[in-house]
Amino acid sequence: MKKTSFFGLLAFCTLSMMLCSCGTSTDSSEISGSDSTTQTTDHPAVASPDETAEPQNVLEDGMTAVYGTDLKDGTYSVQVDSSSSMFCVTECELTVKDGEMVAAMKMSGTGYLYVYMGTAQAAAEADANSYLSFVENEDGTHTFTVPVASLDTGIDCAAFSKKKEKWYDRTLVFRADSLPADAFVKDQSTSIEDLALQDGTYLVDVTLEGGSGKASVHSPAKLTVENGTATAEIIWSSSNYDYMKIDGVQYDPVNMEKNSVFEIPISGFDYKMPVSADTTVMSTPHEIEYTLYFDSATIEKQ
Repeated sequence: MKKTSFFGLLAFCTLSMMLCSCGTSTDSSEISGSDSTTQTTDHPAVASPDETAEPQNVLEDGMTAVYGTDLKDGTYSVQVDSSSSMFCVTECELTVKDGEMVAAMKMSGTGYLYVYMGTAQAAAEADANSYLSFVENEDGTHTFTVPVASLDTGIDCAAFSKKKEKWYDRTLVFRADSLPADAFVKDQSTSIEDLALQDGTYLVDVTLEGGSGKASVHSPAKLTVENGTATAEIIWSSSNYDYMKIDGVQYDPVNMEKNSVFEIPISGFDYKMPVSADTTVMSTPHEIEYTLYFDSATIEKQ
């Protein structure tokens, strides 16, 4: 009887120890996203530098802040540049009302549960009520709606990874040059009327920005003014562009023998005019966003 009681007691103690061990497990894979921000005072929910890719610089020289008071009330499509390719915004709508701006960012996937307008460290220390959750789109992707303090400035935006259960630092730039010219309270461009251009043919320096940076256009470009309307001849560095779009209107090439050549209207000078061009050089045609800057100081009569 004594031998049987000893082994029975030993089995009971072993079972009790196993149950206690399971109940106090701190395996991070078992910790929910909402609780992981308070694991320890070291804030382990913040991704360390060696867990993140090298951030890309999304601010460009010459960028100056554009505020909601600089824009007319309305909703506009806006380009968003991200310091991380893992935080990819495929579409974004900027809504301006009474000088305040909010942006609805449609993401390329479903990898993030929350965003926080600030650094990852600040997000880990913040109250969960300040986290911004997503709305699921019909195609299953996520859309986050966030406040925007200003365009053309780097904005801190922490993103909480569903898989890693950690906050990651991101920098976003909402690009003012992707808005239409009439979105601004004060027109940012120089018009034909401002320059008092008479009907005729001119040359003007033009600068292309956007895409991978490999494409270019010939400069100076031929400029034709007729009845108060300006048209520019855009000659691309390749023959792989089969159409261009300006303000949603498609323009087909007038020549594609050696270079893709287009004749497009100019809405103004001295600002980055948003355009898009469809390239066939990839495995499938791909529409790419660019800007064209026509420098009025370089206009010469032919």
